[in-house]
Amino acid sequence: MHENKGRRSRWNVYPMILCGLVFFVITATIFCMVVDSSEAKREAKEERIQEEQLAKAEEQKKEAEEVKAQEEEARKEAFSIQPGTPIGTMDPQDDEKVVYLTFDDGPSENTQSILDILDQYGAKATFFITGGHEDCRPLIKKAYEAGHTIGLHTYSHDYKQVYSSVDAYFEDLEKVGEVAKEQIGYVPCFIRFPGGASNTVSAEYTPGIMTELTRKVQEKGYQYYDWNVSSGDGSVCSADEIVQNSTTDKYHHVMILFHDAATKDTTVEALPRVIEYYKNLGYEFRAIDRESFVSHHKVNN
Repeated sequence: MHENKGRRSRWNVYPMILCGLVFFVITATIFCMVVDSSEAKREAKEERIQEEQLAKAEEQKKEAEEVKAQEEEARKEAFSIQPGTPIGTMDPQDDEKVVYLTFDDGPSENTQSILDILDQYGAKATFFITGGHEDCRPLIKKAYEAGHTIGLHTYSHDYKQVYSSVDAYFEDLEKVGEVAKEQIGYVPCFIRFPGGASNTVSAEYTPGIMTELTRKVQEKGYQYYDWNVSSGDGSVCSADEIVQNSTTDKYHHVMILFHDAATKDTTVEALPRVIEYYKNLGYEFRAIDRESFVSHHKVNN
């Protein structure tokens, strides 16, 4: 009898265990469903936030690109030829201390080294280009995109050719203008005469041509720039000589003539020291624009 009672007790326990197991399974299932649902909601929220952030970043990028495009368009318009519109001033009425680093004859094998130095010091410059070294022409665009100004120095830089007549000069100038346009999208209004406006070699080919050209380029919407400091690197100079020639505290607005050519390694070597000299005196380094100081020499032909 006791044995039967024990059996019944055991059989009574099994349904309880079974109910407990069912309850546990149901509870665990519900718990998992709740967890899964919470996890899904969390993931959905994170995904939504990520999408919103990406959309915001894309919108900001688009706005930045639009601003950049507007600035670029304004730069093109400002730096393009505009007959009748004044360019620059020969007598700045301010106390700013500004250096305009200008490089003639490029682009060349040394242009990249010059750009690297300028970037290192956060300095801007102006490059008066020629039509030579076709393989280096992409550096014109690179310089422009880095915030430097592109000017024209004639295509051939051949004195006999460019100063043979007024028409010959403008034909050569327009040709290098097309080189600039291919790289930066427009013909700039900033120019420098081979030998500067004060050169006398032009008289050997056409007496009085510089007097006529200095007037006509401005009538056509250009502005020409000479310099008030010469590095002397047009001839063979050591880096020390270039530094000595290029450094002065005589002017508040300093326009320095350098040359950008494959043979001008000493110019590249001297450039950091020139920049450091003026930085230590509190000068800024700017590229030429329509508001810049204009240096004109006395015309001698």
